[in-house]
Amino acid sequence: MKDYGDTPTLHIPVLPTRNTVVFPDTTLPLLVGRKVSVEALARAREKDNWILIIAPKSESPDRDPTSRELYTVGTLAKIESSDGDETSGFRVLVRGVARFKIDSFTESGQLILASGGILHDAMGAGHDTIDALVTNLKQVAGGILKLMPGDTRRAAEFIQGIEDPETLTNVCAQYLDLPIPEKQKILEMTNFKDRALHLLDLLVKRKEDLKVQHEIGEKLSTKMGKLQRESILREQMRTIREELGEEGEGPSEKDYRQKIDEAGMPGDVKKTALDQLKRLEALGPQSPESHVIRNYLDLLCALPWSKASTSEIDLQVARDILDREHYGLDEVKKRIVQHLAVMKLKKGKKGSILVLVGPPGVGKTSLGQSVAKALGRKFVRASLGGVRDEAEIRGHRRTYVGALPGRIIEGVKRAGENNPVFMLDEIDKLARGWGGDPSSALLETLDPEQNHTFMDHYLDVPFDLSSVFFIATANSLETIPGPLLDRMEIIQLTGYTHGEKLHIAKNHLVPKQLDEHGLTAKQVEISDEALNKTISSYTREAGVRDLQRRIAAVCRASTEKVLNPAAKLPVRVEEKDLPEILGREKFAFDVAEMMAPAGVVTGLAWTPLGGDILFIESSLMPGTGKLTLTGQLGEVMKESAQIALSLVRSHLTAAVSGYEFEKNDIHVHVPAGAIPKDGPSAGITMFAALASLVTRVPVNPKLAMTGEITLRGAVMPVGGVKEKMIAAHRAGIRDVILSRKNEADLRDVPDEVKRDLRFHLVERADEVLKFALGLNEFQLRAPLLAAPTAPPAPQGNDPGVAQ
Repeated sequence: MKDYGDTPTLHIPVLPTRNTVVFPDTTLPLLVGRKVSVEALARAREKDNWILIIAPKSESPDRDPTSRELYTVGTLAKIESSDGDETSGFRVLVRGVARFKIDSFTESGQLILASGGILHDAMGAGHDTIDALVTNLKQVAGGILKLMPGDTRRAAEFIQGIEDPETLTNVCAQYLDLPIPEKQKILEMTNFKDRALHLLDLLVKRKEDLKVQHEIGEKLSTKMGKLQRESILREQMRTIREELGEEGEGPSEKDYRQKIDEAGMPGDVKKTALDQLKRLEALGPQSPESHVIRNYLDLLCALPWSKASTSEIDLQVARDILDREHYGLDEVKKRIVQHLAVMKLKKGKKGSILVLVGPPGVGKTSLGQSVAKALGRKFVRASLGGVRDEAEIRGHRRTYVGALPGRIIEGVKRAGENNPVFMLDEIDKLARGWGGDPSSALLETLDPEQNHTFMDHYLDVPFDLSSVFFIATANSLETIPGPLLDRMEIIQLTGYTHGEKLHIAKNHLVPKQLDEHGLTAKQVEISDEALNKTISSYTREAGVRDLQRRIAAVCRASTEKVLNPAAKLPVRVEEKDLPEILGREKFAFDVAEMMAPAGVVTGLAWTPLGGDILFIESSLMPGTGKLTLTGQLGEVMKESAQIALSLVRSHLTAAVSGYEFEKNDIHVHVPAGAIPKDGPSAGITMFAALASLVTRVPVNPKLAMTGEITLRGAVMPVGGVKEKMIAAHRAGIRDVILSRKNEADLRDVPDEVKRDLRFHLVERADEVLKFALGLNEFQLRAPLLAAPTAPPAPQGNDPGVAQ
């Protein structure tokens, strides 16, 4: 602790500064001209040149600050020298001595006096930690000085020569370019360790900013120098050509003729290229059309007319690549391998067109890259999201200024082969605008019977796309026009299960993010419990894109702990650490209730983000037989409720004796009212809820159901069975009722889910009542979906029956 000797503590004159915070152990020149400052300077001469320098909380250029506008921590300083007068102002050299805490202010006219005491530093760490902090501060400060313009060697030597830790932090804080509130915050910190760490963080940020500025400056300087050199050389070349009578730039006509011969063009294309070359020779370089012809010839010569990848398809290699780069998706990978097997057997098979359909983040684009690796071909990607101009696909006609080829031809040119794997990303996001319909332009591109003579408007000669392996991706098929969809083979990708996400996170995402953040598995570990909690409570998605962002946030938070010299490695992230890192839980999956009253039944729903459970709630009240539906239900779902009510009214008898429908109103509500809901799959759930309500028989909350219901009581199949069963398993459901026609869909349900669920397959609504409410056929007015009765047998000589 420093000894400040006999320093004043009472009635010290206050010098308010402008845009400056003075730190101890630093010497700084100040310009003094305001009345309050001049008065303080005069009083300081009577106080043995002691003065208190304090920054104002906010600047008021039109008036002097008052004591209420000053911070309560300042710097006790000694005036080393001053010159000037009251008319022109004083130039004062002050030396900061110590931090000073103000207890009270006294105002006397224009003069402000303060009383308080000196703030002493607490080191807050041992000698090893302090030495390490001092070393790091010197290194970073030295790095900043090297990046600054001018000769900073003397400043660097001065920084390296400072031995006192407190002095080092004060000097660095004084000369670091920071806002006044940030400097004041540093001044008020009395714990040396905290101040040094905070200052080190600010210095590192400043160093990174200077690095970026330095790199940009060097690039600009290099670029400008190169441009100037090229401009001078071009001017000299132009002058030399004028003297020799040789003008024009770019390849000569002889060079073009050689390129055309080597390009391997078909005969009719080569003829077109030679005709354009003759035009170029006839026009001469002065013609404004010459550069258009040159660009056209450059494209013709650059296209891979006869260059193709000749690698052999190895199905085992393809399986290994798909398994290594994508976990799960077994059915999808099986379909892709089968497709490759057909291509291997039928060598002359025309180009294939697949469309991978699934929610975001499940790996559609990366699957295309894996197919390219398996085939040993180049991979080209064109994003079609938001494309609304046909010319983006087919190109512009060369008569337009700035005409360009379309994305298809440009992609093939970029690949350098005429049989690449070409990914048309986000094909469902195509839009129709004033420039035409791009989806119609794709009809020829994706038709194997037509694309061997694909005609780009800019190219204006046929190009063979029949060897290109097109893979399109989409989130939904609903927005893809029927004729375009008819040309593609559809492969559906469903979302990942919780177990699959955990495996992907442990084996792919965590290692990837550790590497991207400069960490190793020996430095940071994320427990399985933390990953499980992140998947279930901080993400709700079918893929793993958001999960990857959350894992990245965990890694970022861990880097600070790894850099702490006192930290014990590896830093282990547990479930209890997640709220501090990721904040409060973002999502909570619905879980099955332990008890449910009559009229409440658990249903199953499909969403683009996977499956979920929902509760159908019903209640009755005196009324006139009206049915009220709430919960933002769509038209199809409302019709399902009407059908369910009709079935209940027409078939339940003894079980509901004494109940009068015309004297009671029924209210059906589906919670989460802010979320739109539609579809027929809640039909049997609504039927069971209404039957439970009127019979006053509760349904087991561990029983869930999904299925469409018809007016004659048939239970029809529904989609999304895999996602719904996963949701049921996650919510603690034990029994599930679904249509018998969905039995084949249960093969796609993971084994871990099927082991814990009992499936009740039904064909008729009365079977639903049997499983859900325990009602039998004697409690029904007539069996639902009763078999039609046979016509009566012919009797005797009935004239209406042929004998």
